[in-house]
Amino acid sequence: MTTDKPPSINLRNKIILLYLIVFGVHRTRAADAVFHFPEYGYKENNKNELTFREFETSCEQSPRCDTLNGVERVRCTRQCISPSCYHEIYQFDELEEGEIDVRLNSFKGCFIQAYRSQANMT
Repeated sequence: MTTDKPPSINLRNKIILLYLIVFGVHRTRAADAVFHFPEYGYKENNKNELTFREFETSCEQSPRCDTLNGVERVRCTRQCISPSCYHEIYQFDELEEGEIDVRLNSFKGCFIQAYRSQANMT
């Protein structure tokens, strides 16, 4: 008389299987989280920061943005600073409340590049 029992999985194999499941799922989720956007180089120096901050302050205080709060105010301010850079970097995926803005330096780089181009034309 033979009993058809499934082969038992020893403890070592269970640990390996668990490891593959846990880290395999983690690696898949990390790969799904890749975020692509147009990137512009930005050199963080006093001149660039002062220029950006001057435009940012002016736009924050504008009647259009002044009454807004939170991410709506940030969006409005960035659109005011540079509509073309905002459109290129944020329009396809709007900044959301609580989101860490990994695109800010690219936005600043785009703005500084456009600002310099315009300054050179005058």
